[in-house]
Amino acid sequence: MLISGRGSNLRALLAACADAAHPAEIVSVVSDRAEAAGLAFAQSFGISSTVIPHPSRQTFAAKAESLLGDQRVQLICLAGFMRVLDSGFVEAWRDRMVNIHPSLLPAFPGLYPQRQALAAGVRFAGCTVHFVRPEVDAGPIIAQAVVPTLPGDDEASLSARILGVEHRLYPLTVRLIAEGRVHVIADKVEIDGWRAPRLSALNPRAPPRKPAIGWSRTPVGV
Repeated sequence: MLISGRGSNLRALLAACADAAHPAEIVSVVSDRAEAAGLAFAQSFGISSTVIPHPSRQTFAAKAESLLGDQRVQLICLAGFMRVLDSGFVEAWRDRMVNIHPSLLPAFPGLYPQRQALAAGVRFAGCTVHFVRPEVDAGPIIAQAVVPTLPGDDEASLSARILGVEHRLYPLTVRLIAEGRVHVIADKVEIDGWRAPRLSALNPRAPPRKPAIGWSRTPVGV
């Protein structure tokens, strides 16, 4: 796993993979920042952690490639890793590196996606787990989770609501990959045994009915 900061998604994955029934195992945590709080989570779970400074994309890629190869890593999970990776490194791990982004991609890629969502006035926001490509926040979408935006939301409240579903979506996605159920075909993801939920969500919901007395009907042209 590659992290840069607080490591809340790392903690969610560590907790999920600590279950003997989970098909994935976290063997290494790598950070580009020695002060990343997430390194303490790795230590608490007895997972090997390494700090690789990031003087250049190529230097980081070379050191990370050597380390991950030695540890026989099969899947890289980016969890709050805030650096753009070397394109050669990304291509070497094509369809074996995943990222989670706090928006419903392809909407609102890049920095501050929650702020972007609120500025656009969307009724729903969420998060996306996708395979990584050299372009930022691009690549085949594996799974998404949706949350509503609420009256009075600010960037902090919406971020917290999205983070709650990130902690559920990322472990689920890693499980599906580890079970061999996720396939990239023509740059789109197919998942064995997957079914879409049979529900629709409306935001805002219809208001309660009010007595018709005293109301005038609003003409609508079609």
